[in-house]
Amino acid sequence: MRRNRLICLCTCTVALLFIAGSGLWAQDRLPSRPAKDKTAHIVKPAKVLKFVSDTIPVKVSFPKGFIGTAKDEITDSLGVLLPVLERLRSVKEGFSKDTVRIVHIGDSHVRGHIFPQTTGMELVKSFGAVSYTDMGVNGATCLTFTHPVRIADIAALKPELLILSFGTNESYGRGYNANVHYHQMDELIKLLRNSLPDVPMLMTTPPGSYASYRRKRRRRTYAANPRTLVAAETICKYGRENDLAVWDMYRTLGGDARACKNWAAARLMRPDHVHYFADGYVLQGELLYEAIIKAYNHYVFR
Repeated sequence: MRRNRLICLCTCTVALLFIAGSGLWAQDRLPSRPAKDKTAHIVKPAKVLKFVSDTIPVKVSFPKGFIGTAKDEITDSLGVLLPVLERLRSVKEGFSKDTVRIVHIGDSHVRGHIFPQTTGMELVKSFGAVSYTDMGVNGATCLTFTHPVRIADIAALKPELLILSFGTNESYGRGYNANVHYHQMDELIKLLRNSLPDVPMLMTTPPGSYASYRRKRRRRTYAANPRTLVAAETICKYGRENDLAVWDMYRTLGGDARACKNWAAARLMRPDHVHYFADGYVLQGELLYEAIIKAYNHYVFR
């Protein structure tokens, strides 16, 4: 009996040694270090990881009659908008509860409120804590906002992003001069930077308008204003040379060849051929929102 117990004990011992040597465990042991031919993988904290779900889907459809349109995007090669894009991300992800303050100034297109407030409402839907204030003046040019009171009013709002929409009135008269326009923009931007030294600025180009002509004993006729193209190019040039982001709405809507024709074909222009019906301004606001979201998506998923 004793001999049988000894044989059984030896047999069990050998079996246990075999199992241990072969690595047959109920659960594999975790390696203490990576294999020689593999590199350790470092996992980032969850809140740092970026997923496709962090982006915001957006797609604006043009009305029937719009052809020759271009990509709806902001030109910002220097990353001027990065601070405000980060602020929007922080608010969206819940890292910050502070409201992102955006101020939009400009001419009558802004004064009508529909264009800027469409952009503002869409931003609020996407991010939550966003304050979007518009300040427009009928017939305004860049020089209109160089008045000290207006500069002070803008500064008092403490914007984290300032959007400037001018160009229609500068280019309306036949005496338009691109050099004068450039220096007018420079005068305004310098005053704004003195009061708001670290605030990112985004300039937009005008949507397009017609100029009226009337010959003797003939009815007034309208033709696409050829100076709008020059004004848009001058705004883009100023942005490139002075570290401002630019949204070229004129090019997006068809440029010199189609912008005005597209508005007219879609019956979104008012009879004065300068201003737009509500649906036209809603489209402008949606396009600006789309351009901002595209910049945001690129930022969070780069």
